[in-house]
Amino acid sequence: MATTARLSHADVEEFGRELDRIRDEILASLGKKDAQYIRGVIAAQRKLELGGRVLLFASWLPPAWVAGTAALATAKILENMEIGHNVLHGQWDWMRDPKIHSTTWESDIVSPSAQWKHSHNVVHHTWTNVLGKDRDLGYTLLRVSPGQRWHPVYLLQPIYNVLLALVFEYGIALYDLEVERIPAGDKSLKETSTQLRAIAGKVRRQIVKDYLAFPLLAGPGFVPVLLANLTANLTRNVWAHTIIFCGHFPEGAEVFTEEQLEGETRGEWYVRQLLGSCNIDGGRLLHLMSGNLSHQIEHHLFPDMPSNRYAEIAPRIRALCERFGLSYTSGSLARQTGSVYKRILRLAFPGPRQHAEPAAPPAPDLQAVI
Repeated sequence: MATTARLSHADVEEFGRELDRIRDEILASLGKKDAQYIRGVIAAQRKLELGGRVLLFASWLPPAWVAGTAALATAKILENMEIGHNVLHGQWDWMRDPKIHSTTWESDIVSPSAQWKHSHNVVHHTWTNVLGKDRDLGYTLLRVSPGQRWHPVYLLQPIYNVLLALVFEYGIALYDLEVERIPAGDKSLKETSTQLRAIAGKVRRQIVKDYLAFPLLAGPGFVPVLLANLTANLTRNVWAHTIIFCGHFPEGAEVFTEEQLEGETRGEWYVRQLLGSCNIDGGRLLHLMSGNLSHQIEHHLFPDMPSNRYAEIAPRIRALCERFGLSYTSGSLARQTGSVYKRILRLAFPGPRQHAEPAAPPAPDLQAVI
């Protein structure tokens, strides 16, 4: 890691010990207020969803349609970002509440929780931004690092990235299948078929709920309610895509090679998580609606720490980075979004590679946007 070349091994390990102390301190202090927080968010999310759906029964009135759609979209974003994502990380398992537990929660999105937890919690959070290991690096679809071999299909990535944003939950569900492992014999067709059936079950439930049941309940308001539900789902997809991409692909997010991982220590793992992630500056509302992934750095350092504590530790992490001379990349939502789209546009074209290419880079997987 060029950024840490001036740090001694002792410095890196001391950096790691400082982070361990922060983590231990926060986890030891978890209690009633934290439990009240997540239960309060879940209660608010459910009230927003109920209120939105009730308003949409009067969707022939434009104000009711706008208010109902906005409430429903907000509820879906909260469920996906601040609740589902973080519950599935095990952030609230310490409460031992079977209703808010990583082993029982099933999010509203079409990705089955078991499949998502493997591809995200296990693969991505272990191999963050490691070329050839982290499949989230471009989602096997986009070229977001000069170290990825260029292919003519990438010329279209500014277009299919926009399409991916619109259908993001479906793209992630297909991406979680890891279909590229099938030709190599690393995954059986039977396992893939089982996973596809699980995805199909969740897709069916979403279609029945959002595009049949509630529109039918609205009677003559069938079409406005259907369009409202579609708008809410599209809004959630675009928002999730924006927040996730801003946390991983802006300028300043470093990419690593497998060789750099050889003999990686706890301190070096922390440094890699830090340098491979970017934050989004904003207020409490942005942090809430982003699932606190606006604190992507803190999330990657401590993925099982309750998200409501990230804002508390962020100044301490930034100060620690300044002390050790490490980059702490952060910027406004507009700045980070612009940086991401600039990178996607620039790397659509061939250019010099900055990192050694892995022996067998994954081919672009166009199924992710089909």
